[in-house]
Amino acid sequence: MDSLITAAARALAAGDPLGALNRVALRDDAPALALRGIAMAQLGELARAKVLLRSAARAFGPKEAVARARCVVAEAEIALVSRDLGWPAKALDAARTILEQRGDRVNAAHARNLEVRRLLLIGRLDDAERMFADVDPALLPPASRVAHELTGAGIAIRRLQTQPAKAALSRAREAAREADIPALTAEVESASLVMETPVARLISDGEERFLLLEEVEELLASEALVVDACRHAVRKAGMAVSLSTRPVLFALARALGEAWPGDVSRSTLIARAFGAKHADESHRARLRVEIGRLRRELQALADVHATKQGFALTPHRAGDIVVLAPPAEERHGAVLALLADGEAWSSSSLAVALGASPRTVQRALESLAASAKVQSFGRGRARRWMTPPVPVFPTVLLLPGPLPAD
Repeated sequence: MDSLITAAARALAAGDPLGALNRVALRDDAPALALRGIAMAQLGELARAKVLLRSAARAFGPKEAVARARCVVAEAEIALVSRDLGWPAKALDAARTILEQRGDRVNAAHARNLEVRRLLLIGRLDDAERMFADVDPALLPPASRVAHELTGAGIAIRRLQTQPAKAALSRAREAAREADIPALTAEVESASLVMETPVARLISDGEERFLLLEEVEELLASEALVVDACRHAVRKAGMAVSLSTRPVLFALARALGEAWPGDVSRSTLIARAFGAKHADESHRARLRVEIGRLRRELQALADVHATKQGFALTPHRAGDIVVLAPPAEERHGAVLALLADGEAWSSSSLAVALGASPRTVQRALESLAASAKVQSFGRGRARRWMTPPVPVFPTVLLLPGPLPAD
């Protein structure tokens, strides 16, 4: 490797993409193409970076398997940043295997970290956690440790484990200072904001107040029966009943939870659950059926009993009943939660992350676009959707993933 390539590589490692380009911008050999691609990626020119990295991978000979694997890893990172979840994950796994076999531990760890971040993005927390545990951060240079610790913090945050999240963010901040790369320091500070931003509303006794992530964790560990409108579940002290696929039952549970310790009239429950303005006998009959179903679902946690006016919810053991709701109620909150990261998403990638059909996501995007909450650019397969971060929007509690009690 010649001196210009070495100098350019050192500039990239120090977070100086312009310095790297000054040394290799006019060169078309394989190492220079790879370095140019990484530099363009650091400058945000992702499309150009992808072209350069693919050219570099083709230019490296069959005996340069490590160099080609590094190009694949770099392209995978670009795909992750550009939210291209359709990028072949098997290619990254194969590249990581080559790097591990050839002794390139740093880039192999970086590849594994990218795999973990992708799993985290699509809500596969258990798989992400297992793969994350296989990386020894002591073997990583400071810049790579920042990425590793931020990923660990992301897993802990999604698990609602605030103390491990704070510890990981502290280690990331220290590694960023050691790396002395301003962009990494800014990324750590941006990630830390979630710990200081309200992520939910607590509704109890007719009053509302905002909760931080740490307060949400404390609430879910308490003896209170929580009707969780962020995850559409009812839970208490480690037990959880998911109603995410039963919207009528959850609407009834939420109405009863908001009214506790009082009851809710039949007409109000019919309006909340069925959207009917005027109740007739068929609505009342359906309400009785749905209340029976809700009673069976919640039999381990609470009882739903009839009153003179309607129905009331009573926990089996002593404790309050509260409702945990998003800070801002949105019809398509899960879509906005993903778009709130400020990146440009394709509708197909949103569908993968949410576990929904592409058409369902497309309808949600069209509805949000009509109300000017999202915007798109490009056409066909190149079309992307994005929105500026929404203030105090619950990006953590609405993202896909298992319940903390699972």
